Amino acid sequence: LGSVIAYFTSAKFLLYLGHALSTWGDRMWHFAVSVFLVELYGNSLLLTAVYGLVVAGSVLLLGALIGDWVDKNSRLKVAQTSLVVQNSSVILCGVILMIIFLFKTQLLTLYHGWLLTLCYILVITIANIANLASTATAITIQRDWIVVVAGEDRSKLADMNATIRRIDQLTNILAPMAVGQIMTFGSPMIGCGFISGWNLMSMCVEYLLLWKVYQKTPTLARKSAKVEASELKQLNVKKESDTKPAEGVQLIIEKDVTGFEPQQEKEVGCTARIAEPFITFRDGWVAYYNQPVFLAGMGLAFLYMTVLGFDCITTGYAYTQGLSGSVLSLLMGASAVTGIMGTVAFTWLRRKCGLIRTGLISGVAQFACLILCAISVFMPGSPMDLTVSPFADISARLFENEPLPTIASPEPEMIFATGMPNLLNGSVVPGNSDPEMSPEPVPLISVSLLFAGVIAARVGLWSFDLTVTQLLQENVIESERGIINGVQNSMNYLLDLLHFIMVILAPNPEAFGLLVLISVSFVAMGHIMYFRFAQKSLGKQLFVCHTPDPKAAPDSSPPGNTSTV
Repeated sequence: LGSVIAYFTSAKFLLYLGHALSTWGDRMWHFAVSVFLVELYGNSLLLTAVYGLVVAGSVLLLGALIGDWVDKNSRLKVAQTSLVVQNSSVILCGVILMIIFLFKTQLLTLYHGWLLTLCYILVITIANIANLASTATAITIQRDWIVVVAGEDRSKLADMNATIRRIDQLTNILAPMAVGQIMTFGSPMIGCGFISGWNLMSMCVEYLLLWKVYQKTPTLARKSAKVEASELKQLNVKKESDTKPAEGVQLIIEKDVTGFEPQQEKEVGCTARIAEPFITFRDGWVAYYNQPVFLAGMGLAFLYMTVLGFDCITTGYAYTQGLSGSVLSLLMGASAVTGIMGTVAFTWLRRKCGLIRTGLISGVAQFACLILCAISVFMPGSPMDLTVSPFADISARLFENEPLPTIASPEPEMIFATGMPNLLNGSVVPGNSDPEMSPEPVPLISVSLLFAGVIAARVGLWSFDLTVTQLLQENVIESERGIINGVQNSMNYLLDLLHFIMVILAPNPEAFGLLVLISVSFVAMGHIMYFRFAQKSLGKQLFVCHTPDPKAAPDSSPPGNTSTV
């Protein structure tokens, strides 16, 4: 009994609990805001597309600056500030959306509708601020606090990373289902009120949990000093591939949290102040390039350039192939199960083969499963037709002055089961079409192979994701964890943005097969980059599996240093 009580009061469990509350609120909000924007703008995807573009562009441009802010301030200040900003923004957004839902008719008549447009801009702006604060929270908790709480025990770090991912997988499915039911049986306005109330309660509890974790882990009060910009520039002149991360950390003086007193401000001109963010942005990206795990991070980013996931794009394609909302919900549940299996596989493989080899095995497993997706493109039932120009739909509307499509209003339970109505070509959801107008049944061989590959690949995907995450945690020096992980987030968003642009350019179902082949190619390129990183790190012993020391984990040394293998 004593050991059980000790576990439930430990810093590790309190960190899990805080992350679960934070992630649950995040998933509810990200799911609901897209549906709210579709509902408000007459079942058009315009506001949702603008929101997605603003969010991706903001993290892409500001990721390095957010990370730099994380590095320059004490851990508790960063965690508490980002928590309050994130939750307050969501609460404010929820209140504004409730006002819009209540008085939309009146707002349309005021100032020729410009006041309503201003409200839309305000919602998207505040929601974007919430996402940026969420990014800061993820960097400081998942990339820094967790490393400090785990201490020198890398096996404990691996277990904590895996547990965090399992929490993510469960909340990805359960949170949208919960808020979807509230919105379905209540109303969007009730959904707004529930999310605002949840975030208010969650913010208070998370704030307390953060303070408890901070008190139980004294080392969180000590943080390496941030390297000045001039020093960072000197470090970026060439790669320090022959220096272990541990040696780099020893060169930096540890300071107590009280040591983060503002330095005596140097008199700088207005031009220098304006240029400072741009210099930080440049130095952050250069520092990222010079990291020993650069190729591993790039390999992970390339996996974001894909339509082979359970996002709105693949969901829309599934509808055009005749799958119902209930079937898709079951498939999403199966993907969560295989994702959790991937976290279990990661911890087992790391103990047996070491961290870097785990990434290799995971990559091979993911790519092998995605071969099924590539095969599905050429199977009966696939709508792929290379004789149809991928840009035919866009050119027709541009040059023939056809109106842009609007999304037919699907049944509420279909929206809330999947998060988004049919996005491809503006076609009507199969379940809502007139039976007399329904097309002939589409053979399910192609779509079955596609989703079988996507679901099975989640095992390798999440195991690989955990591998790269831990490589970044172990190999990036403490004083640069924020800025390097900020740039990593920017890279992820850049490739994610490119995949949406790819879909916008080729939105027809006939072109989806081509998008699948491009996605598989990018996944292959990502794993080739990781293979190159592993080859540099392990040399001739790349394929020699061994059982590493759980605390030393020698195979995670930087590229060029193979003496410890």
